[in-house]
Amino acid sequence: MDLSERQLQILQAIITDYVENAEPVGSRSIAKKYDLGVSPATIRNEMSDLEEMGYLTHPHTSAGRVPSDKAYRLYVNNLMKRKNLSAKDKKMINDRLSASRDEFDRTIRHAAELLSEITQLASFAMTPAANEETISFIRLMHVDDRTLILMIVSESGNVTNTTLRLNCDCTQEMLELLSKNMTVNYKGRTLDDVLKSEIIEDVGTDIEAMNQLRGSVMPSFMRTLEDMLNVNLYMEGMTNIFNLPEYSSIDRARDFMELFAQKDWFTQKMLARDEGVVVTIGEENESLKDCTLITATYHVDGKMVGKIGVIGPTRMKYDEITSIMEYLTNNLSETFKLTDGSSGDGTEDR
Repeated sequence: MDLSERQLQILQAIITDYVENAEPVGSRSIAKKYDLGVSPATIRNEMSDLEEMGYLTHPHTSAGRVPSDKAYRLYVNNLMKRKNLSAKDKKMINDRLSASRDEFDRTIRHAAELLSEITQLASFAMTPAANEETISFIRLMHVDDRTLILMIVSESGNVTNTTLRLNCDCTQEMLELLSKNMTVNYKGRTLDDVLKSEIIEDVGTDIEAMNQLRGSVMPSFMRTLEDMLNVNLYMEGMTNIFNLPEYSSIDRARDFMELFAQKDWFTQKMLARDEGVVVTIGEENESLKDCTLITATYHVDGKMVGKIGVIGPTRMKYDEITSIMEYLTNNLSETFKLTDGSSGDGTEDR
C-alpha cells in the first residue's frame, strides 16, 4: 500500500526523532517538534495506520512508537538524503589516510579506526583477496648460509618479503639461479593458479646442492602464496556498543561480541556482499537480525577490491554514515591511484 504524503512526513519525523533520542515517539512530541500542519489527534490516527501497515511498532511499556525494519528500509530507499560532511571530518579523513602504496595494510586499518571514531559504531575493513594477482618476478636474497629473504612482486606492485630458514647451505649464486628459474615458471600466472600447479622439480642443473635448495625453498614459497591469498579483517571500536542503549543488557552485548569473535564466518558473509554501498537492516541480516550493516567497497587500480563497513543497531544515522563511507572509500581509491574511474558511489540495497 502506498503511503500518503502526510504519512511519509510523519514517518520521517518519527524516524528522525527516534534515531536522535532512542525513546519511543508520541503524537504530541511530533506535533510540538515538527511543523507538519496537523493536530496531535490527526498524527495519532496516522500513526495507528502506520502501525497496522507494519512501519511502526508499539513497545508495551510506552505510549509511543518506534520505527520497524520496514520503516528504515523505506527511509533508506526513498526518503533519505545524503548529508554533506563537515570540513573538519573531511580534513580528518584526508590527513589520516594520506599514505603510499607500500603502506596499504596500515592505511586500510587506519580507515577502520577512523570510521569507528567518526560514527561511534563498531567498524571493520577488509583487504582484498589476491586470487587474481599475477606474479611479476621472484627474488631470493642471501642473508647467511642458511637464511634468505623471499621476495614476491606482483604485477600490481605489491611486494611480499618473507625470511626463510633453510635445512641446507646456500650461496647468492645458487639463489640467483633458483630465482630466475622460479620467475620463468611463474611470471604472469595468478597466485591461485600457481598454488594449483606442480612444485618445480627441475631447476636446470644436475648439481645436488641446487636440488636440495629447491626442496627447501619451494614449500615455503607455496605457504607464502597461501598467506597472500588470505583476506585480512580489521575490526575496530567493538566496545562502542556499550555506549548504546540497545546494548545496555549485558546478555545482548555479550551475544554481539561473541558473534564477531567468529571472524572466518563474518569474513565469508562480507565477501558475499555486493559492491557499492550496501545497506542491510534487521531481519535482512539473518544471524545479525537485530543490527544494521552498511558496507562499501574501495578499488585499487581497478581490480583489487576490499570492503569497509559499520555495524550497529537499526536505529542509525543512515544519511550521515552512508555519506561518510562514500567519502572514505573515494579517498582510499585516490590514495592508491585509482585508474578506472570506479568510485563505489551509489547506494545498492537488498
